[in-house]
Amino acid sequence: MSFQNPVFIPGPTNIPESLRKACDMPTIDHRSPLFGTILHPARKAVQAILKSTSAEVFIFPSTGTGGWETAITNTLSEGDTVLVARNGMFSHRWIDMCERHGLELIIVDVAWGQGIPADRFEEILTGDTAHRIKAVLATHNETATGVVSDIGAIRHAMDAAGHPAMLMVDGVSSIASMDFRFDAWGVDVAVTGSQKGFMLPPGLAIVGFSEKAMDATKTAGLHRTFFDVHDMMKGYANSAYPYTPAVGLMNGLNEACRMLMDEGLETVFARHHRIAEGVRRAVWAWGLELCAESPDVYSDTISAVRTPNGFNATDIVTHAASTYGVAFGVGLGDVAGKVFRIGHLGSLTEVMTLSGIATAEMCMVDLGLDIKLGSGVAAAQEYYRYGSEIEQKVAAQ
Repeated sequence: MSFQNPVFIPGPTNIPESLRKACDMPTIDHRSPLFGTILHPARKAVQAILKSTSAEVFIFPSTGTGGWETAITNTLSEGDTVLVARNGMFSHRWIDMCERHGLELIIVDVAWGQGIPADRFEEILTGDTAHRIKAVLATHNETATGVVSDIGAIRHAMDAAGHPAMLMVDGVSSIASMDFRFDAWGVDVAVTGSQKGFMLPPGLAIVGFSEKAMDATKTAGLHRTFFDVHDMMKGYANSAYPYTPAVGLMNGLNEACRMLMDEGLETVFARHHRIAEGVRRAVWAWGLELCAESPDVYSDTISAVRTPNGFNATDIVTHAASTYGVAFGVGLGDVAGKVFRIGHLGSLTEVMTLSGIATAEMCMVDLGLDIKLGSGVAAAQEYYRYGSEIEQKVAAQ
């Protein structure tokens, strides 16, 4: 691998120089008032990124998986029932965690490549007249398949069913890169991490709790120590942690949020869409297909690219790393060997993306696929140069 080349994995993402410098700071006493000048602005800034005015933000030294555990252990009790769709590796892993914690699950199995079926959720919730279901778990952006699900539609389904369950959302590969509306969508727990849209190294689990979720913590019976939000709240009240915080990463989080807000959230989302659409145009020019089955579920942060039957897609990833020093993502779970993943989130530009597209083309040609060198690059270039005009013409037809 080469440190000079950008990475095209779905995370950790490329780290801007200013964020590396923000994380690289002298040791401070994390029990001194100085730490509060890092802690409180970070929590407030994340709240703004979530598009919330009321979410309680918790920042743990962990990863997105720790965020999942924070969500369920602070709000649920052993034997509680949760409703969840399994449509990719990361929704599957959340399910596995729930099972290990002794929760009962109603699992809606969905083909990998499809989004969460809000209509099916509505049917199940409507039938749950005893309100046995305590939480609905939704993976906003399934990192394994490049599929985004409509969280607003899921909230609508819950409201239409008149169901009081909490809505918990895995936004690990969407928050800070794609539109996420904590308040407007009625999200009760949102989970993300530092290493995706926030463009930082791994090490922070970032979780937002609604007032309803905070109320649930008062009666939750699952065991927790490290991830106890009440311990964390007591620490926050004194500008401290119940244990040692990741001070440098939190300082970087402040800078990351400042960068995002300076660019403008809507501009950040538009940039991700524009870059992603260029990647999609390249895939189609190669004559290949996405794992995501329809435009309404195309992710703007990850594209999982299907390769022809009988071809091991993982070979593209290993060849790119060994020959060109460029990192792509391998297929996971049900799509292992069937797709390779191009991550296009975080600190990325159209010019950087073109280098990734060109590398993927070289790898596929090297490995004998019927791909014309330059075809995907040209398609992406055409879109990056004239994309808005193209979309306007299509909309007018």
